[in-house]
Amino acid sequence: MKDKIISLLAAFETENIGKSFPMDYCLPVYHCVSDENLPHIRHIIQYKNTKQFEEDLDYLSRHFQFVSWSEFKDFVKGNFKPKKKIALLTFDDGFREFYDVVLPVLERKGIYACNFINPAFIDNRELMFRCKASLIIDAAEKTKTPDPEIDKLLSLKNSSKESVKQAILKINYHKRDFLDKLTERMEIDCDAYLKEHTPYLTTDQLKTLTGKGFGISSHSWDHPKYGELLLKEQMESTDRTFHYLKENGFMYESFAFPFTDFGVKKDFFDELFKNEDMFCCFGSAGAKLDSVPGLFHRIPMEMGESAEKTVKKETAYFRLKKIINKNKIVRR
Repeated sequence: MKDKIISLLAAFETENIGKSFPMDYCLPVYHCVSDENLPHIRHIIQYKNTKQFEEDLDYLSRHFQFVSWSEFKDFVKGNFKPKKKIALLTFDDGFREFYDVVLPVLERKGIYACNFINPAFIDNRELMFRCKASLIIDAAEKTKTPDPEIDKLLSLKNSSKESVKQAILKINYHKRDFLDKLTERMEIDCDAYLKEHTPYLTTDQLKTLTGKGFGISSHSWDHPKYGELLLKEQMESTDRTFHYLKENGFMYESFAFPFTDFGVKKDFFDELFKNEDMFCCFGSAGAKLDSVPGLFHRIPMEMGESAEKTVKKETAYFRLKKIINKNKIVRR
């Protein structure tokens, strides 16, 4: 019902969304752009193909002014006066397609982007647990005969392919070792997959991107959901990543939450901003305000809709929440 109401309201949004957009900045976030079938991503992210991505950029360019990291910082400080509302393009997870597919598009269009990475996966040393889940789901969907041992491991009775998929997707960061039992049972060799498909960026590629003026910054060490961690665990993952970024000459003044910032309490931000190098951090709650100064929310762009529909729906939802004073996240 909520989605229907938002879609209805979005249909009435003005064509000049740059003027009606309720915030002075638009922060789109993507993970991957590819024309290929990527088994390690396709069951967890509705990534766009090249044509869809370029259409998104063209739409956003008509209504917003894309900015670089330094321009974004100056804008926040009040030292940069753009001609239109600004847009800062961001990517998460450090997938190789950022180098192979996205980079040529951005260079041709003259658009800056920052990629928030997990150092644990750089150079294809390890596969993120959700990507393992995607590989398992992909293999399960191709299996003609259900494996009763898989059902047993997942505590399923009379399972269907959909119930297997949902059970696998429920496996969280703290239970990620359980995914190794499933890959072993299904004879999925993640190490071989990493070597053959190289899903992540390499250190050399990151340094090339930095040399070309693109941003490489922090997305935690190995992509946990911060709302499920203790404060000590949150800071260990964050600090370890900053050390890596600093050591390699990357951008160490920002942080983007993996998954979501939902459930993250004020004490984390108090600790985070004790780091004097920290300029800001990014959530992914869409067009929203936050009680934490220096926390900016991004708009997920991989929800199966165009940038136009996404931005108009975010605008409509912001207006709706504003009526009931719920368009600002308050941390305690």
